[in-house]
Amino acid sequence: MNNLPLRHYAELNRALRDGQETLLIDLREEADFATGHPLFAANLPLSKLEIEILDRVPRRNTAITLYDNGQRYDQRQDIRLVQIAAARLKALGYVDIALLAGDLHGWQEAGGELFIDVNAPSKAFGEWVEHHYDTPSFSAEQVQGLLQSGANVAVLDVRRFDEYQNMSIPQGISVPGGEVVLRLRDLVPDPTTQVIINCAGRTRSIIGTQSLINAGVSNPVAALRNGTIGWTLAGQELVHQQQDSYPPLSENSRQAAWQPVQTLAQRAGVQHIDLAQLIQWQADEQRTLYLFDVRAQDEYQAGHLPGARHVPGGQLVQETDHYASVRGARIVLIDDDGIRANMTASWLAQMNWQVYVLDAETYREHFTESGSWAPSTAAVPTIESVLPQQLAAWLAEGDTGIIDLTTSANFIKRRIPGAVWTTRGALPQILAAQPTYKRWVVTCTSGLLARYAVTEVQALTGAPAYLLQGGTLAWIDETLPLEHGASTYTENPRDRYRRPYEGTDVTADAMQAYLDWEYGLVAQLEKDGTHGFKRLTN
Repeated sequence: MNNLPLRHYAELNRALRDGQETLLIDLREEADFATGHPLFAANLPLSKLEIEILDRVPRRNTAITLYDNGQRYDQRQDIRLVQIAAARLKALGYVDIALLAGDLHGWQEAGGELFIDVNAPSKAFGEWVEHHYDTPSFSAEQVQGLLQSGANVAVLDVRRFDEYQNMSIPQGISVPGGEVVLRLRDLVPDPTTQVIINCAGRTRSIIGTQSLINAGVSNPVAALRNGTIGWTLAGQELVHQQQDSYPPLSENSRQAAWQPVQTLAQRAGVQHIDLAQLIQWQADEQRTLYLFDVRAQDEYQAGHLPGARHVPGGQLVQETDHYASVRGARIVLIDDDGIRANMTASWLAQMNWQVYVLDAETYREHFTESGSWAPSTAAVPTIESVLPQQLAAWLAEGDTGIIDLTTSANFIKRRIPGAVWTTRGALPQILAAQPTYKRWVVTCTSGLLARYAVTEVQALTGAPAYLLQGGTLAWIDETLPLEHGASTYTENPRDRYRRPYEGTDVTADAMQAYLDWEYGLVAQLEKDGTHGFKRLTN
């Protein structure tokens, strides 16, 4: 296929077992990726390549292996996703690109395991942790009984705040997992209080509970078994739009966490480096390096080290495959006092990552950047743009088509009237089914992704194509008309996998099937044999 070399299962399996840098990219949309993939495959859809690849694969000579499970970009010309992706990657300067020999069928035939769902390495690790550490847990009925009896208990929800607001356990307090050890004494000043850790399913509650145990807290601690899924399956009511979050950090809580976390990191084999070592590694063209700031968002925005990506520690452990897509790369973590970075590093080290913590005293004065993290994106082709009012005039004339590349959820929520939704990977099929227009306009929520599809739409339609300047948000700012609700284009969207623990309209059967899958992950890990997870030393 365009003379691209093949990389075989045996070579990739050996590299994973030996801890070598390995990158296997699944080019399908997330919902298709979730149907089955190798354990350490990174889901990087063709449709998002230009806006994600540079941060997820920062080294241009990384050995990249692509697969698409036979999916076509253009059915008419029999062009596959891997062909388009390889061409785009070469244009971006990547030089070592190969195809997975035999695709997913070849992987399985050679003896490779396929894992369903998303963030499989982290979820499998959570199950491995519970299995090997006997992480304590209470059933939903037990926790409800404690709450109803007025027992001395604190429920700490370790998900993101938006997830907590969507649905949570009564009396729960939001404290994302990377913060829970640091802030425990402010949240739970009484060392006799029973602490209950919950998430939506299992992984983050297991990791949060075991984090407190590993850090040697004196409180009794237990996970809410199966999280909000378990709560719902028990017939108990969740609450919505709770606002309770952790208070400002006290010096007492910081001091209580500091020494136990340093000891824990040492037991996990975490190493520390200074700024000079970091700079040397950043110049190393033979090793991939990820630099993450694991503090809370407001702290990062107030000041951070240039080049550090903001990823809260709990989410980094939960979604490691997304943020650090090159398995076997170096990871360096930063905070401002050595607690959250070392806590997060203790988990990544057990996940068999080469993880290091930058000594805080060597770089605090270098927190010279402020604001949110901005992704590195590919150069944009020369394109023409159009303002919302001009687009409105064209649409009124009936001779302009509009393609919207936002997420399907955003498209359902609000869109420009008459817009056609698709992912970039399906553009040829969607455009082939449209009427002939004098021109096309391409949009997405902000215009970021749409910039890369304008020339693509023009080539596929043979008509002039334009970017909606500022995206759909600019249209909204002009108070122009919007459509809302489901569309024929979103009847079976593949851009996002609907997690069985999301929302309140998931069936009990789907929830139970998800839990059953998680229960079986430890056995599947052993069959796969590439994980390398390891326990703490005594």
